[in-house]
Amino acid sequence: MKKVFVMMLMAVAFAMPSNAQIKFGLQAGLNMNNISGTSDVKGLIESRTGFFVGPTVKFTLPIIGLAVDASALYDQRQGKAKESDQTIKAQSIQIPINVRYGVGLGDLAEIFLFAGPQFGFNVGSDKTLYEQANVAKSTWTLKSSNFSLNVGLGATALSHLQLKLNYNFALGKTGEIEVENLANKTKEIIGGAKANTWQLSLAYFF
Repeated sequence: MKKVFVMMLMAVAFAMPSNAQIKFGLQAGLNMNNISGTSDVKGLIESRTGFFVGPTVKFTLPIIGLAVDASALYDQRQGKAKESDQTIKAQSIQIPINVRYGVGLGDLAEIFLFAGPQFGFNVGSDKTLYEQANVAKSTWTLKSSNFSLNVGLGATALSHLQLKLNYNFALGKTGEIEVENLANKTKEIIGGAKANTWQLSLAYFF
């Protein structure tokens, strides 16, 4: 997965025309999670909000309205273990690459639509959801990487400020719940979950 991502970044870089305009900035926002999965998973985890923050870059192409943006974001998506009342966190580095099309008044204001893939790499750790002494323990285990898609809309003002709203939907499992029988040490994965997320972000380009 990492090799594929590096190759994609290189392809984007080489494909950019020499007269493309490049702007760098910082982006931060809120995750409004919807954790979906099997009935066993739904019975153990409730959705919670989270956040993301990191650098971003925008390539404005020499074709009216077209641009590409990419970011490297520290992303935290939270849930709550119903049995133990503990907060669980899916911590990752998320790298969205979006193609966008906008209409507006030059540098004064712009409204745009965007869509594209997002690659995630887990930097968090497993979390015990529930444990009953000498009987059983359930653990939330994050996948080492994940792949998702973004679709959304946004607005830019005075060429520096940007507001975006998008829906990020997972194309694979975000994590799994594993139950261990503490008496005989056997383990069983009882289900997986996806973290589909509404995201609201604000960015400033220098």
